[in-house]
Amino acid sequence: MKWKTAKVSSLCDLKNGKAYNADDWATEGLPIIRIQNLNNSSKGFNYWSGTLDKQIHVRPKDLLLAWSGTPGTSFGAHIWNGPEGVLNQHIFRIDILYGNIEKRWFQFCLNQQLNSLIHQAHGGVGLKHVTKGAVHALEIRLPPLAEQKRIAAILDAADALRAKRREALAQLDALLQSTFLSLFGDPVSNPMRWEDSSLLGTLAEIVSGVAKGRKLGDKNVRIFPYLAVANVQDKYLKFDVVKSIEATDEEIAKYRLIKDDLLLTEGGDPDKLGRGSLWHDGLPECIHQNHIFRVRITSAKIDPIYLNWLIGSQRGKKYFLRSAKQTTGIASINMTQLRAFPMLIPPLPLQQKFAAIVGSIERQKTAQRGHLAELDALFAALQHRAFGGEL
Repeated sequence: MKWKTAKVSSLCDLKNGKAYNADDWATEGLPIIRIQNLNNSSKGFNYWSGTLDKQIHVRPKDLLLAWSGTPGTSFGAHIWNGPEGVLNQHIFRIDILYGNIEKRWFQFCLNQQLNSLIHQAHGGVGLKHVTKGAVHALEIRLPPLAEQKRIAAILDAADALRAKRREALAQLDALLQSTFLSLFGDPVSNPMRWEDSSLLGTLAEIVSGVAKGRKLGDKNVRIFPYLAVANVQDKYLKFDVVKSIEATDEEIAKYRLIKDDLLLTEGGDPDKLGRGSLWHDGLPECIHQNHIFRVRITSAKIDPIYLNWLIGSQRGKKYFLRSAKQTTGIASINMTQLRAFPMLIPPLPLQQKFAAIVGSIERQKTAQRGHLAELDALFAALQHRAFGGEL
């Protein structure tokens, strides 16, 4: 049977969320569903207690589309499996108009066209945005409802295998977090009474990076790779897209990265303050952007892996949230605030024990990521066949 073709605009309505800033947050009320919650509905929420608008209302099993984000992670369609809440900006709620559309099939169908969405998207490298018009204009082949359900069931079974790999990775992350707390205690209350009188700036050299658009005049320059904010994630670095910049020999000498440099982003979503990762010579040579701080340890009392985890802990998040400059939905820290970060200094052998555990678990995570990449490739091929009518 030949499948009909229809535009997305004829099959559903797209309702966009609203922007919330820190002034809108409450300690109770409805959870604000943000892009980061779509892949992990148990991730921490901010709350909103204002008057409920039907357009931003989200219920369990609603179909949501993150129209802004990083391809391969949150960008795309998700069936919401968390609590009732309200919708943040950069997410559409998809209201299907007809009963002859299987929701799970429609989700798979939209995500199968993710490459088309990305092609029409705008935004910086890594972060992409797609318009409502671009989504509406997508044309999809519409099989009978029974065939939609059959395809959805097959893809569900394949997707469940990927979900198990992701869950295994999440469990390894949880194991690391519990290990950190077991060895060092709550870093906010410091129940083990570790030394807490030192500031980060007395134990490390902290510099900002090279600025784009600066005037170089007639100085001799080289084209040099540099890390931007999108490359620096929470305890890992992304090398899928690495930009280059003109830099002088003096700048290269000043900003060149060496092993165990800690890279921290200066701002972004408030909950991402303190996000950073260690440099492990992922490229032969590299410098960093001015929106990234480089922390180079100068004290023999601090292990770099421990430092990365301490700054990314609740101790770091609470400190940076108190200190940060905040505008609508965005928070940033400066050099002075970072240098004044209040350290906790357990005995070095304990820090090194934790670092060894992190190394072991990270090797397991690398293997799991490899298996997940294989499953992702197989799933993509299966989707291509399914929506081409070949399954």
